[in-house]
Amino acid sequence: MLRYPSLSADNYIRNRKAFADAMAPGGMALFSSNDIYPTGADGTLPFRQDSNMLHLTGVDQEETVLLLFPDAHNPADREILFVTETNAEIAIWEGAKLTKAQATNQTGVRQIQWVSLLEKTLQRLVTESSCCYLHQNEHTRASVVVETREARFNRWFTETYPHTRIERSAPILHRTRSVKSEEEIERMRHACGITRDGFNRVMRFVKPGVTEFEVEAEYLHEFVRKGSRGFAYTPIVASGANACVLHYIENSDVCKDGDVLLMDVGAEYGNYASDMTRCIPVSGRFTDRQRKVYDAVLSVMRDATKLLRPGVSLHEYHKEVGQLMTAQLLGLGLIDKHDVQKQNPAWPAYKKYFMHGTSHFIGLDVHDVGLWHEPIQAGHIFTVEPGIYIQEEGLGIRLENDIVVRDQGFDDLMGDIPLDAEAIEDAMND
Repeated sequence: MLRYPSLSADNYIRNRKAFADAMAPGGMALFSSNDIYPTGADGTLPFRQDSNMLHLTGVDQEETVLLLFPDAHNPADREILFVTETNAEIAIWEGAKLTKAQATNQTGVRQIQWVSLLEKTLQRLVTESSCCYLHQNEHTRASVVVETREARFNRWFTETYPHTRIERSAPILHRTRSVKSEEEIERMRHACGITRDGFNRVMRFVKPGVTEFEVEAEYLHEFVRKGSRGFAYTPIVASGANACVLHYIENSDVCKDGDVLLMDVGAEYGNYASDMTRCIPVSGRFTDRQRKVYDAVLSVMRDATKLLRPGVSLHEYHKEVGQLMTAQLLGLGLIDKHDVQKQNPAWPAYKKYFMHGTSHFIGLDVHDVGLWHEPIQAGHIFTVEPGIYIQEEGLGIRLENDIVVRDQGFDDLMGDIPLDAEAIEDAMND
């Protein structure tokens, strides 16, 4: 029994067609699964499938290769999925892998071959193709210091077929993956629902004296019992001044009376991410100052969400959010008009207290791929996460929801998660 139901084969057929329609005439494309990464001795990290393989096939097992060749002379060669040949020994030790029939039913790919035939099949088809699309991680935040299976495969291919023209698949995938199907949106809505349940549990748990890692454990317990494999990313559970460290992940301090606890957490479900940030008062009540800062961030969040609509430039969107934040910081007395007048346009005055971006794409990856230089489209899903960090007060407030852009308006996937300060205080003191 799978931990989560697969998306429909039609979803993956749609995704492959979108990629194939963008390929050059006569082009062939190859996609490889991830490795199982070793740790030490005979240990391994939990397997995490390559997001492009998930997007195009939904196959969640290692040693898998997808070949797309829309203009192949033989229709049987236009889509081929190579999977590991299962056997009785594998079934005993690891659990059975996909059979050919199961692979077809899940993916909609009719031509399934064992991965042992990959090289022979490529040798036959390369001469028929005009070029080959290979993928590498081109995310703007990527920092890859290990050789991935994908990189190893790409090197083997280019060495074996040095005269084949290589094209990049990333620009196509960054466009097609960023527009989510309704099935994908519902999968992410489910992940957000699990995150909601974790937050509701934590609000009842937090009190002075609990540790940040105990709070992390409460989330993990709720996530796993609801069918998630756990956190979609390393959780941030930051009390007091720790909240002013944007990527604080130690989660080791004691939550003290009078602190605000910032929690940037999200459950994954079926390989799709959610990404939520909430701030709660450890004592159960915000102070007047904490409440004013909280409400300022919430105001920016709500106004920023309304700006996410089709046709909007992400660059202009972030500029407008900066203006919203500037107005709130002026109201809080954290900056003054002189600061704004003399500000460096490359680093505006508001950046002293709000130094990160407001939104990023989210999907199979928490920082999902997308084309930042193109206008927003319906079907894009973004986080909205403004924050104010006052180091001298040991106070950091960030709030974050996941938003689907629609042709008209938006769909807040976290609209049922408590957000107003009163709702949070009521839940903590119920």
